[in-house]
Amino acid sequence: MDPQDRTLFERSVRHAMKVHRGAILDEALDELGWREALATDPRGAVSILFELQGSANAVSSALDDVVVSCIGVEAGSPQGVVLPCLGRTDPPGKIVGRTLTVRGLATAGLRSRDIALVAATSEKCVTVAAVERKALAVRPLGGLNPTLGLLEVTGSLELAAIDRRDLSDDWARAVGLGQLAVAHELVGAQRAMLGLARDHAIERVQFGRPISSFQAVRHRLADSLVAIESADAAISAAWESRSALEASMAKAIAGNAAWTVARHSQQVLAGIGFTAEHAFHHFFRRALVLDQVFGSARALTAELGEDLLRDRRLPAMLPL
Repeated sequence: MDPQDRTLFERSVRHAMKVHRGAILDEALDELGWREALATDPRGAVSILFELQGSANAVSSALDDVVVSCIGVEAGSPQGVVLPCLGRTDPPGKIVGRTLTVRGLATAGLRSRDIALVAATSEKCVTVAAVERKALAVRPLGGLNPTLGLLEVTGSLELAAIDRRDLSDDWARAVGLGQLAVAHELVGAQRAMLGLARDHAIERVQFGRPISSFQAVRHRLADSLVAIESADAAISAAWESRSALEASMAKAIAGNAAWTVARHSQQVLAGIGFTAEHAFHHFFRRALVLDQVFGSARALTAELGEDLLRDRRLPAMLPL
């Protein structure tokens, strides 16, 4: 996208997320050409849509399109996709003989799809099976943030025929792109949390002056901004390198930054931040759940550490 198209796309997506939610938002994104933008300019489309989605606390099934775009399925297809379980990045399916066992996650958009794509391990490779959505058991996830509309997907079914093509590289690309998308959404939620804390610090007066003039408050706001910009820089570096390792690192950094920003924002907001009436908890809950999608910061960091110990070789420094 050229700068003019990018500005128009961003403005249109921002408006759509302001007035729509759920399935209606998905329809609005289709009309805006979200899938076409994803196909022609993945970085521009993903960075704009997911950061706005995080900052607007909006919900869509755009993550399905991101994953599907990497596993050889035609853009615009009405097929849904089963994502890995929370905290994990491995395929949600396993094929033994002709039996496919599924245990994974999905966005609310899966309910409206006739076909679900399931990445599954099969004979030491990863293959993708297209199954009828009705053959899978789907139930809403509750927990910290039920408003995200995430679904638990399980099932065990016999497949008449299985395409044994090795799609391991495609799945690795899908995980990497999914991690970048979720990292952008985390950054969007962090910017919203910091914005709420900043506004409160300017408006709240104690001892005759705004608390934004207190050094301790300013340090917390500054540390939050540093964490956000560091995560954003790591994401940009991962886009430049197109490396699965750096996508995983960017997702881990964004997850850790979310905890930092949430902690400092809560301290600045003080008692008002604990109330259900204040918007802070919506973004905090969202960040806690998003940290688990395509691998949590803790799990990804541990995995990266194990890889370093095994390979005895440091990766190239990120061009931050």
